[in-house]
Amino acid sequence: MENKKVEIMGVLNITPNSFSDGACYNSTPLALKRVEEMIDEGVDIIDIGGESTHPFSAPISENEELDRVIPIIEAIKKKYDITLSIDTYKSVVAEEAIKNGVKIINDISGFTFDSKMIDVAKKYNAKSIIMHTSNRPQIMQEHINYKNIIEDIYNFFDNQIKKLKENGVNDIVIDPGFGFGKSLDDNYKLLANLKKFKELNVPILVGVSRKSMIGKLREPNYKVDERLGGTIALNTLAILNGASIIRVHDIKEHKQMILAIERYINQT
Repeated sequence: MENKKVEIMGVLNITPNSFSDGACYNSTPLALKRVEEMIDEGVDIIDIGGESTHPFSAPISENEELDRVIPIIEAIKKKYDITLSIDTYKSVVAEEAIKNGVKIINDISGFTFDSKMIDVAKKYNAKSIIMHTSNRPQIMQEHINYKNIIEDIYNFFDNQIKKLKENGVNDIVIDPGFGFGKSLDDNYKLLANLKKFKELNVPILVGVSRKSMIGKLREPNYKVDERLGGTIALNTLAILNGASIIRVHDIKEHKQMILAIERYINQT
C-alpha cells in the first residue's frame, strides 16, 4: 500500500432486483436517507446504478434507467456536497447524469458496449472507470474461456487505456471486474495478482463487496447478509496489493478497516 488515501466508493442501487440491496433505495426518500448515512460514515464517492448487472440479469431500456436515477441524482445534489458516480454502460444515461452533477462514469463494459461513451467522457472531462467483463450480464458466466486470465485482462486494459487516451480521455481508473465472467478460482487469481495491474500506471478499483466469490466459500453458500467478514478480508488484501478505491455496501466497517491499515503501514 502506497502512502496515500484509499477512497471508499459506496454502492447506491436504484433498482428493484440488485443481488444485495434490490428495492432498498429505489425511491427518493430512501435514497437520500442512505446517502446521509454513507456521508456520516465516511464515504468518498457514491456510485449510483439504475440497472442490475449481476449474472443472468436482463437489461432495461434507456428511458427506464433515466427515470430511476436522474430524479435521485438531482435530489442528492440539491442537498449534499458529495462526489457522485454513475454506474451505467449507456452513453445517454451517462451524459444526462453528468449534466446533473455526476463526475465519474463507471462502465461495466470498459467502454465497449456503447461506442458513444468515450465521446461523453471526453466532452465533460469525466473520470472514467474501465471495468473488465467477458460479455453482457445475461450471458457473461457462459463466456469464461481465458488463455491466461491475468495476461488477457491486462491486455484488455492496456488497449482500452490507449484507446481512451487517443480520444482525449485521460482521467482513467481500472476495475478487474470481480464476478463478471469469472469463475471462483479466476476471482481469487485476479486478487492474488492485483499488483501486476499497477504496471498500467492508473488507479485500481476493486469491487468484491458481498459477491458470490465469498458466498461460494462453503456449501451451503453464505447468504448475502453473511458476507461482511469475507468482504473486509478481501478488501484488506486488495488495498495491500495496490487498490486505491474499494466499492462497498458497508461504509462504516470499511472506514475502520482503512484506518487500521494506515496505522499499520505507518509503523512499518
